[in-house]
Amino acid sequence: MKIQKIFIFLLVFNSIVIFSQENPFNFKWDKGFKLENKDKSFKFKFGGRIMLDNAFMSQDENLDLIFGELETTSATEIRRARLFFSGEAYNNVTFKLDMGFEGGKVAFKDVYLGLKKIPVIGNIRIGHVKEPFRFEMLTSSKYLAFMERSLISDYSPTRNNGILLFNEYADKRIGVQMGLFRNADGDTGNDEKANDGYVFTGRLTGLPINNIDKKQILHVGFAFSHRVKDNNEYSIASKPEAHLSSVEYIDTGIIENVDNVNLTNLELVYTNGSFIAQTEYLSANVNTMTTNYNFASYYAQVSYFLTGEHKKHKSSYGGFDRLTPKSNFGDKENKGLGAWEIALRYSNGNYNSKDILGGEQSDITLGLNWYLNPITKIVFNNVFADVKNGGKATIFQVRFQIDF
Repeated sequence: MKIQKIFIFLLVFNSIVIFSQENPFNFKWDKGFKLENKDKSFKFKFGGRIMLDNAFMSQDENLDLIFGELETTSATEIRRARLFFSGEAYNNVTFKLDMGFEGGKVAFKDVYLGLKKIPVIGNIRIGHVKEPFRFEMLTSSKYLAFMERSLISDYSPTRNNGILLFNEYADKRIGVQMGLFRNADGDTGNDEKANDGYVFTGRLTGLPINNIDKKQILHVGFAFSHRVKDNNEYSIASKPEAHLSSVEYIDTGIIENVDNVNLTNLELVYTNGSFIAQTEYLSANVNTMTTNYNFASYYAQVSYFLTGEHKKHKSSYGGFDRLTPKSNFGDKENKGLGAWEIALRYSNGNYNSKDILGGEQSDITLGLNWYLNPITKIVFNNVFADVKNGGKATIFQVRFQIDF
C-alpha cells in the first residue's frame, strides 16, 4: 500500500513537472505556500498547522464526590498537527487533502473533489467536508477567538461524507448551502454500515450590513439538520470548554430507539472595527419510538483588538478569515507588538428533558490572544465551569500555534 501511494505521488509530481515546462509555474509565499501557472488555470496550496496545548485543572469537593477526584491536575498534548494539499485545475475543478496526526493516529479532515462556476448552483463538493451548520464550526480552528469551540459543538460532528452544494447571491450578501451526507466516522470519513442512515443539512445566511470602509458587518444565519442514524442511538456529552479536561460533567447517556434527530441553529455575528460580538443558539429535538426529547445550548462572546486590528468575513460558508497584525512582533527595529485581542464568552448547555437528567452547565471563558505575525499565535484561556446542583471547576490553558 505504501509503495502504491509513493508511485501515485511520483506520477502526479512528474505530470506537474512536464506540464510546467510548457506553462511555467510561479512559486510564492503569501501567508502560506502557493504555486500557480502563468495563466492561473492551475493553482496549488500546501501547508499545515501545529497547535501545542498545556492545561492546569481543578474542581471543588462537590464535583469530587459526584464524579470522583481528578486523575490529573495538569496535562499537555499536541492538539492539532496537520498537513494539507489543495488546488484548482482547469479553472473549475477543485480538490483538497487535509490530514491530521493527533493522538498517535492519522485522521482525515477535508478530503474532497469539487466543481465551481456552475450556473445557479455555484459550487459542488463531494467527499469529507464540513456540514453547513454552526458559524463557529465553519470558522477554521486557526482563526477562532478561543482555544476550543463552545458547547454547541457537541451535538453533531463538524465534518461528514456526502455531497455539498453552496453559492452566494446578491453581491455575496445571501449565502445558501445544503448537503446530503452519511453518518461518517470522524477519523476515516467512512460509513461502512450506512444502510438507511443519512443526514440532510441546510443553511441560509445574510449580510444586512457589509460596510468594508467602516469595517462593519452584521451576519445572520439559520441552519437545520435532519439526522437518521442506522443504529437508532444518539447522545450528547460535554466537557468544560477545554480539550484536555478529562471529565464530561453533563451527559445525556445513550438514547435508544431513536427514529430521527432534528437540529436547529440560529447565528448572529456583528463586527465594528476592532470589536466583535458573536452568538448562536442550538436546539435538538430527539424523536424516539415512544417520546420526544428537547435539549439546547447557546453561547455569546465578545472580543476586542487592543492594537486596532479587525477580523474579516471570509465567506458565508467559511466564517472568519486570517488576522493580519498591523505590525509583526519584532518589526520596526524590534518595536513591533504584534496584535493583541481580549475575549469573553458565556455558554450554557442543558441536557435535561423529561426522564433524561443529563445535567446543566454554564462556562465562562476569559481569553487573551497574542498574534505575533499572520501565522503565529499564543493563546491564554481561563475557563470557569459551573455545573448546576453539582459544583465548579477551573481550567487554565495555553496554546502555542503556527500555521502555514
